[in-house]
Parts: sequence; structure tokens; C-alpha cells
Amino acid sequence: MSLLIAGSIATDHLMTFGGKFADSLVVEQLDKLSVSFLVEDLEIRRGGVAPNMCFGLGRLGLRPVLVGAAGEDFADYRSWLERHGVDCESVHISDTKHTARFVCTSDSTMAQFASFYPGAMSEARLIELAPIVARVGAPEYVLIGADDPDGMLRHTEECRQRGYPFIADPSQQLAFGEGDLIRKLIDGATILFSNEYESHMIEKKTGWSGEEVLARVGTQVTTLGADGVKILRTGEDPIELPAAKNVTALEPTGVGDAFRAGFLGAMTWGVGLERSAQVGCVLAAYVVETVGTQEYTFTAEQFLGRLEESYGPEAAADIAPHLG
Repeated sequence: MSLLIAGSIATDHLMTFGGKFADSLVVEQLDKLSVSFLVEDLEIRRGGVAPNMCFGLGRLGLRPVLVGAAGEDFADYRSWLERHGVDCESVHISDTKHTARFVCTSDSTMAQFASFYPGAMSEARLIELAPIVARVGAPEYVLIGADDPDGMLRHTEECRQRGYPFIADPSQQLAFGEGDLIRKLIDGATILFSNEYESHMIEKKTGWSGEEVLARVGTQVTTLGADGVKILRTGEDPIELPAAKNVTALEPTGVGDAFRAGFLGAMTWGVGLERSAQVGCVLAAYVVETVGTQEYTFTAEQFLGRLEESYGPEAAADIAPHLG
């Protein structure tokens, strides 16, 4: 069984502002907003939601299949990902456009201002999943993350037509997508991922209540930042878990991607929703403590030790056989 991860492929330009954005914003004048911030540093890192998740899955010993579009400048990035266990054979390479760019500034409270240039990402709509499946085998899951909206819709519709179980993770595209698009992206998903703010945006834009959203997906996983994660299923008691312990937050970019990678990786191990969320939270802790979304490292012993510290020895014992 294969694991297909579809989404944006990008380079991140990450900057840090030592103050608070809120101190420079005048609520009554937001319609005339024109501000600049003197940043303290600049980090240029590999990014994009799909490679971020694939890197995390590779760190856990899996071999995910990256599905997305990039420019001819992707060669070095491809080499990096392949050295970390990612199958890049199905990445579409544009003849005319550069790989997408994410430019983000974070302040001392971890608030962010960000811009995204899609570039080659707009060609994700040209990718068909069936030839990829023919090459790597039937998918256990197809995760459809933030990407070119037409590409996301094409992948979702193909999953429905061909019976591929899919995971909806629209994340950043929720701000731009209209209700009809969002309804099509999440209806029938095996799992719906979002953070707490995004879950409210989904309800507002689709016009569905929380109960109606849940009725249209198998499982709804909502990350709560420093407060952990909540998992909902129709007719089942909610599962609520705290975040990993003793985390020193440094840079929040990519934390949600790491959680998803850990959660999805553990789901393929068959350890259940609670353990999957715990693995996701620990993997996310490594990212938030590191500048850059793919710069973290750990040994199996270190990961299990952190899992035990946060969730107890039984959690570590359940995961140990799967973490090579």
C-alpha cells in the first residue's frame, strides 16, 4: 500500500521581528494599512505543505510519494527529499515557472504575516493520480493538502471516482476558497484536518454546522496549538489530548504539517487515533523548536523518550516496534 501526499512544493523565506505586530496596528485604520517591520534575521528554507509532510513521514521510516508541481530549480530540493526517504518520481516539473515561494515574518508572540507566490504550483491541476497509483500501488490514503485549487479539486474528484480513500487538508486555501469549493474538497473525506480557526472558517464558508461537517467526514482532527488536539467521530466520545511537554517554541512554520505527518504515519502502523495524535504532537514539537520546516533530527530512542515523557510508558511501548 502506498501513501500519496499532494500539496504545494515551495521554498520558505522566514524572517523574525523582535516586537509585536499588534503594537503597530491601528484597528480604526486597517483599511489604510501601510506598515513595515525591521526584521532581525532571514532564513531561506525548503518548504511547501506536501514536502514538509513527506519529510516527517520519511523521518519516521516510511516512504511517502510526493505529488505536486515544481520548477526546474527543484533539482537540489529533490535530492534532499530523496535522501530522506521521499519518492519524488511523480513530481510534475514546469517548463516555464519557478517553484513556489512562501515569505513569512513571525513576531515575538508567534503571530505571522505571510505571502505566497504559486509559480509552478498552478500546474498541479495537470497531475492525474491513476498513473501514480499504477506505479506505486493502491494508496492507503491520498492526503490532499493546500495546493492549486483546481488541482485540489481534480485530486478529490478522482479519489471519489476511483475509490481512493482521501484525507482533506485544505488549510491555507480556506482563506481564498468559496463555500462551494470547500464543500467539494471535504465531503466524503476519511479524515478532515484543520486547526481551530480553520474549523470555524469551514463552518462559516460552507454553511454547515459542526455536526453537519462531521457527518460528511469519517473523522475530524482539529489541532489546538499549545492546547493539543481534539478528535471527533459521529456517535463516539471526543478524544482530547494535550500537546507534548517541555516544548521551547522558536518558529511555528510547518508545525501543522509535522503533526499531520506523525498522525498519518502512526495511522499506517495501525496504532489507533489516540496514539497517532500523540506521535503527531511529538513530531510537531521538534519542528516548533527549529527554524525551518525540515531541519529537525532525532534518533528513535530520543523520539520514544519524548513520547514517554509526554504521554507515558505505554505510549512509547506501543510505538517502539514501528519506529526503526
